[in-house]
Amino acid sequence: LGIRLRKVAAMAVVGYAIACSSVLFQTVTGNRILTPGIMGFDALFVLIQTLIVFFFSALALTTADPRPLFAGQVAAMVVFATALHRWLFGRRDRDLYVLVLAGVIFGTLFSSLSSLAARLINPNDFVVLQDSLFAGFNQVDPGLLAFSAVLVAVVTTWAARLFARLDAVALGRDHAIGLGVAYHSVVNQALVVIAVLVSVSTALVGPITFLGLLVANLARELTRTFRHRVTVPAAGLISVIVLVGGQLILERVFNMDTVLSVIINFVGGVYFIALLIRESRR
Repeated sequence: LGIRLRKVAAMAVVGYAIACSSVLFQTVTGNRILTPGIMGFDALFVLIQTLIVFFFSALALTTADPRPLFAGQVAAMVVFATALHRWLFGRRDRDLYVLVLAGVIFGTLFSSLSSLAARLINPNDFVVLQDSLFAGFNQVDPGLLAFSAVLVAVVTTWAARLFARLDAVALGRDHAIGLGVAYHSVVNQALVVIAVLVSVSTALVGPITFLGLLVANLARELTRTFRHRVTVPAAGLISVIVLVGGQLILERVFNMDTVLSVIINFVGGVYFIALLIRESRR
């Protein structure tokens, strides 16, 4: 029971973090088919894991203290997002799209470096590395889970104070400014929230690429509203249901023969393609 409670708690923390960050990211970018993963967070996580195995072997990765490893991964992803944001996001509206484009380019660079390093490491180490690159909830450290839960609670509480102003931002830059919203300040704060939430969730359990896209759009479809005080909690609830349901299918149907992220990415990928086709017909 203790193991299952810890697993469900990890799903709740990670699910709400991914849902909140995805809804906010889609709001500030004005695009429903983008998620924070496009900014290169997942690729940076993979690169860090790969470089650890490349330079120190798989034994160093599996026996390392999870707390310094978690802190280092979170710090690297937050520093990357902050540096990218401060470097590119200025006072012009188009700078936000340059920021997204730069994130895509850096994500491609990180993926290419990871592939190069993975081809050079020992095959046995590569097998261990592959296992660490899939999101998993079975071996979450209780101390890190508690710290992540507190951090996510603090950051999402801060984000809740922005919900009313983000409702205006969702209407577009000009409309938000016309309604008296400090557009750049709100977007800046939202980007900080997004960076922290994505970094914590990815470092805790690993990357889950399509979960944010899936739950953010389902929440909007089901609630039929643009108000963040409704869509963010709804997306968080859907995210937890998806994770718990996916884990149930993984254990009872597939007998643990695959990993949870594969199931979610398959469903999310199909939904993404359907969303693209529907948007193209409008």
